[in-house]
Amino acid sequence: MNATLPPSSAPADGFEPHRRRLRGLAYRMLGSVADAEDVVQDAFLRWHGADRAAVDDAGAFLSRVVTRLCLDRLKSARARRETYVGSWLPEPVLEADAFGGGDAEDAALDLSVALMLALERLSPLERAAFLLHDIFDASFDEIAATLGRSPATCRQLATRARRNVRSERPRFPVPTEESERIARAFRAAADSGDASALSQVLAASVVLTADGGGRASAVKDPLVGREAVARFFSRLARAPLGPGVVREARINGLPGYVTRHADGTLQTTAFEIEDGLITAIHVVRNPDKLSHVPPP
Repeated sequence: MNATLPPSSAPADGFEPHRRRLRGLAYRMLGSVADAEDVVQDAFLRWHGADRAAVDDAGAFLSRVVTRLCLDRLKSARARRETYVGSWLPEPVLEADAFGGGDAEDAALDLSVALMLALERLSPLERAAFLLHDIFDASFDEIAATLGRSPATCRQLATRARRNVRSERPRFPVPTEESERIARAFRAAADSGDASALSQVLAASVVLTADGGGRASAVKDPLVGREAVARFFSRLARAPLGPGVVREARINGLPGYVTRHADGTLQTTAFEIEDGLITAIHVVRNPDKLSHVPPP
């Protein structure tokens, strides 16, 4: 429990210790860095206008405010998602520690693209119940007060969500050094257009997903299978795109890199790896999702 703040306390004094946690909650709810920042700012304004002396637990109060603001935003987000051009991916986060998770969870895993996509398939209430309980360690009584449902209902929501999310978690974490070596091997093969070398680092069922959002060129539907993905990158190497500038990065906790092409186009590329092979490639090219990403 947080100590009750005296009436004279500056709003920021009680808010700032929770900002990182609130940003993490909002990002996982919305899949958008910009929207998460907006929600946290809205939460601060509400905190500023609240009777803070009457708040026993600032963290629980603010988590409740952020969750409700996110649920409101998800109503319009779902409508926009239905008309989204091509595949949708969450906005990439290059520094996982800026979006903190629960004490018992690894922040990089909690921000993985696979988990974010699994959350996207949940209902808004399932997503909220799962995140608040499993990632942010809230009790079901607290979640019930936030969602306006009974504790038993919230427990059921979290259980259903957990069942769906569990299948998306990687079975074994890949050591950072190994994953980055595989990512470099892929980039070298992709730059050269060597389809055989590409095939050696791709899993048989690898999936390539690219998000251009209708704002940048990208494959509209996911490509599935080693041969299809290897052919795609082999052809891409022969395309007259001009040289790009590349910076290695951890993207949502995954190995990858940021590229700025000769025409100014920015993109992030992140890899999921299992058993020494790339199982998924996530490419974000939609400029609306990259405004917060520093170019190489």
